[in-house]
Amino acid sequence: MPEKPVYQALPLPDRRTFPDAEMERQARDFLGLVKTRHSIRDFSERPVPRRVIDTCIAAAGTAPSGANQQPWHFVAISDQAMKHKVRLAAEAEEEKFYDGGGSDEWLAALEPIGTDAVKRHLDVAPWLIVIFAQRWGYRDGERVKHYYVPESVGIATGVLITALHTAGLSCLTHTPNPMKFLNGLCDRPENEKPVMILAVGHPAADATVPAVAKKKKPLDQIMTVYEGNP
Repeated sequence: MPEKPVYQALPLPDRRTFPDAEMERQARDFLGLVKTRHSIRDFSERPVPRRVIDTCIAAAGTAPSGANQQPWHFVAISDQAMKHKVRLAAEAEEEKFYDGGGSDEWLAALEPIGTDAVKRHLDVAPWLIVIFAQRWGYRDGERVKHYYVPESVGIATGVLITALHTAGLSCLTHTPNPMKFLNGLCDRPENEKPVMILAVGHPAADATVPAVAKKKKPLDQIMTVYEGNP
């Protein structure tokens, strides 16, 4: 039988504590940074060093997760032949979607985004990062159930996207459906479910974004406050 993990408390190893005015400044600065993040489909062929990708994925790996099980795996691809295989397989699924697989309502919702079945960015972007969610894992040879997997992987993906943006890179989330083909292409086991492809790189000189993407809901539509007395 594997040894049962036990709880052990450690003193908080790191602290970031600021006066109120500095907290407000830090929050404003971060808002300003993330407001410059844009999803793009037009990538430059300018290379991106692997060490930058390594560091950003390491940042994603610090994300909180259910029971600290860290139920994620990231496959980073810069090999041109493999990227092309991903593109061909993804486009095959996308063609089914745009040729009747997707509902009229769904297709109408996508119209302002300007997407179609052609995914040239999967060839052009210097890196593709395929994100897998581990539905279960193993400890000492024993199968271990993972908890809050979608939530945990979603948080880690958000950290990854923000880390890439902080490093000066752009990315595009891509979710062909179904994505099971990625297990075979990336040689990942059956306990891992592919959830997303991130195309990563620098924007092309003529990169564009859909006008609708600049329309964000105002704060009063995304936030409800129950404020007590200070």
